[in-house]
Amino acid sequence: MKEKEKRIRVINENTPLLMIAGPMFVEMFLNILLNNIDTVMLSHYSENAVGAVGNANQVMFMMIILFNIIATATSVVVAQYLGAKQYDKMNRIYTLAIVVNLFVGIILSTGLVALKQVLMNLLHVSEEMMPDALLYIKIVGGGLFLQACYNVMLQILRCNGHAKVGMYISVIINLINIAGNYMFLYGPLKFLNLGVAGVAVSTVVARVVALIVAITFFYAAKIGRISLKLLAPFPGKLLAEMVKIGLPSAGENLSYNLYQMVLLSFINSMGNDAVNAKVYCNSLISFAMVFSNSAAMATQIIIGHLVGAGKEEAAYKRVFSTLKISLPITIALSTVNWLLSPFSLHIFTDNSNIIHLAYYILLVDIFIEIGRCLNMTFVNSLKAAGDYVYPLIIGLITMWGLGVTVGYTLGIPLGLGVAGVFIGTATDECIRGLIVMRHWKKRKWMGKAIVHR
Repeated sequence: MKEKEKRIRVINENTPLLMIAGPMFVEMFLNILLNNIDTVMLSHYSENAVGAVGNANQVMFMMIILFNIIATATSVVVAQYLGAKQYDKMNRIYTLAIVVNLFVGIILSTGLVALKQVLMNLLHVSEEMMPDALLYIKIVGGGLFLQACYNVMLQILRCNGHAKVGMYISVIINLINIAGNYMFLYGPLKFLNLGVAGVAVSTVVARVVALIVAITFFYAAKIGRISLKLLAPFPGKLLAEMVKIGLPSAGENLSYNLYQMVLLSFINSMGNDAVNAKVYCNSLISFAMVFSNSAAMATQIIIGHLVGAGKEEAAYKRVFSTLKISLPITIALSTVNWLLSPFSLHIFTDNSNIIHLAYYILLVDIFIEIGRCLNMTFVNSLKAAGDYVYPLIIGLITMWGLGVTVGYTLGIPLGLGVAGVFIGTATDECIRGLIVMRHWKKRKWMGKAIVHR
């Protein structure tokens, strides 16, 4: 046991936020950079390809959220058990999480490819964008089970204090993706005329490498082991507990993605310029939210360890310490994003109408990011503490009661267009953020830890 404890990186109330958030920030920044490079390269190849891939990714994000039922539960369970120093149960948890997510990943990947036409029709994808969207889903969606396994491995590594590994893997997959995109779109393999298919192949290859590196590090660092023998007899009770944790969390995220798909269907009805403006803005917005996202995820890990160790009061205070750092930085990043948008948008397009639409989207996004920062910080912390049902209930009410209704009313009947749809999202995010903050302050999450010390 002592030897095992020496290999565990202790996370407690004294752990600096940036020790975990810093590498995660770099990792997410690089992932965003990867996505933006895809967008830039595709925009110079074909603007219809940009919209096609944007629509395809919206559907695949929904699948990734379903993978996160187990991945999210893994993060909570591993963090709390490590905090309680119950190391003897860890290998079983690791094996169960990987095997179940692989199984679910294969089923969902197959279903996604089979239903790709139906899903694109539901989003009202235009005829010009449809062929590329279907092709991208066929290739990337078919290999989406790789992402399912990688998501679990990444949570295991992070909870064990190895947040930097994800950052290094991001560097590797960025290089693979950029090189692959260049070769297929502009380089020596251009003669194949694969276009979107080439970009999709690069993405799949990068995910294969990411998973191999994560598993290799898991064993090299002697974090634990994965063996089917550990599942005999099958730990049904443990799986049920993990699903119980992950399902509400994934339900909230799934609802959010469905909600975004409904908003995207509104925007698709406004024409291709509106769709491309949204896609380009999403690329810039992702930079504005990266710090608050990494800080919230790092806080979730710390809160899980503290709750597992029985230090709930320290957990309560830690969330507000995070917010004092992440909220001002988020406001600054989103404001700079908006101010620079007349220049930065030219990286993607010279279409003046798209740039005009995007300028107002990014102005509204300042308020979206304020609400989103509150949401991510408090919701992630509630989940880490074992209070995973409340965020789902509030999310369902505000997303569909405010986000969709306000977005539709302002965007279509009142004629504000795509900016009106984004105002609906801002309304949802800000009000939901205030509600979950109040819930945290009332300490109703205390006593809901899943681990018994």
